[in-house]
Amino acid sequence: MSNNTHALAKFLAELSYDDLPQAVIDRSEELFLDWLGSALASKGRHPIPLFERYARRMGPSSGRSQILVNGERSSAYFAALVNAASSHLVEQDDLHNSSVLHPATVVFPAALAAAQDLGKSGRELILAAVAGYEAGIRIGEFLGRSHYRIFHTTATVGTLAAAVAVGKLLGFGREQFANCLGSAGTQAAGLWQFLRDAADSKQLHSAKAAADGLLAAYLTADGLSGAQDILEGEQGLAAGMSRDAEPECLVDRLGSRWALLETSFKFHASCRHTHPAADALLVLMQREGLAAEQIAQVSACVHQGAIDVLGRVAVPQSVHQAKFSMGTVLGLIAVYGKAGLSEFEQHALSDARVAAFRDKVAMRLDAEVDGAYPRRWLGRVEVLTHDGRTLRAAIDEPKGDPGNGLSRIELEDKFRRLLAFSGARTPDQAGVLIDKVWRLRDAADLYRLL
Repeated sequence: MSNNTHALAKFLAELSYDDLPQAVIDRSEELFLDWLGSALASKGRHPIPLFERYARRMGPSSGRSQILVNGERSSAYFAALVNAASSHLVEQDDLHNSSVLHPATVVFPAALAAAQDLGKSGRELILAAVAGYEAGIRIGEFLGRSHYRIFHTTATVGTLAAAVAVGKLLGFGREQFANCLGSAGTQAAGLWQFLRDAADSKQLHSAKAAADGLLAAYLTADGLSGAQDILEGEQGLAAGMSRDAEPECLVDRLGSRWALLETSFKFHASCRHTHPAADALLVLMQREGLAAEQIAQVSACVHQGAIDVLGRVAVPQSVHQAKFSMGTVLGLIAVYGKAGLSEFEQHALSDARVAAFRDKVAMRLDAEVDGAYPRRWLGRVEVLTHDGRTLRAAIDEPKGDPGNGLSRIELEDKFRRLLAFSGARTPDQAGVLIDKVWRLRDAADLYRLL
């Protein structure tokens, strides 16, 4: 086991709830509420019913762990599988910038399912989630930009993050964490090719990451061994999946830098790569008093990662694919002033004005934006108007980033909107859930929490 993996495993084994700053505990509850809303917002929407049917067919008919979208009980494995798929559909789950990882959609499904199965408390769930975030974010940073170009980091690194969270609930020591990382890492998979076809693989990615991470942890608890140097070994993750791995990221300020606090909430219901330009365009149109019809061309100045992911979508074929179309997102912003769930559902594919604006948008690699990425996601747009003006706008922190974050009131409003979108809960039931989540740290048993 390399020194970095050893140090990371040791930190995870020794981390206790008493080590967590108050801000980390508070943010954990906020991230949990945000994740819960994302999961419930996908109720009844393709392809989530496919995962529900699979769980019924292959899993037990009862269990201690809850499948959120339908309220059914199952094993921890199948609850994690369905809950992770459902929370990654509407594109409202959190993102950590420099690791380009969506931690909540893999960490919370695995941790909640295992916590319910094992009879753990809210405090134990929070501790497990923090461990999953801290490990997953650092592993994502370790694998670097080259990894993300081909591999969906939430699928690959997410498997390890989920495994760590469940391992913490199981009380793993250093050696067990090393084995657990090995068994999770050897299962890590997920390729961006699906975006070219509007395929449903993104939900399969998060589902498998959470479930396979849980699988790795439960088998480790029973004595299964795993590769001891899965991260840095000559045939490990970095060797096979990265050209610019930075081993020092694995141990970056463990115990003093709380990476969980750096995680961003999503404001727009689209791929996070579209958010900086969307915010910049909104600022420009409001500042100049522009209407969509007055704009002739838009250049979105972006980092290479945005081109790698969003550049595969020309004319979107599904609502989900539209969330990865820079032109469609900016079209919704220009025409409707926002790119929320309802705007995508009602207008992204059918509104001629949005389609016309989409064709005016081009992405351009910008040295400043690319140099700042992935630690900072800068927004820069250049607009040419029909009357010949060239206008520019810039934002340095998209809405939802830690320096431009969502308050608890805004998170509650977002949660209510997500649940109203799917009809998963009534307004009164949404209020009850919000109150429960704000007291998550005091929950003695999570079996009936939701």
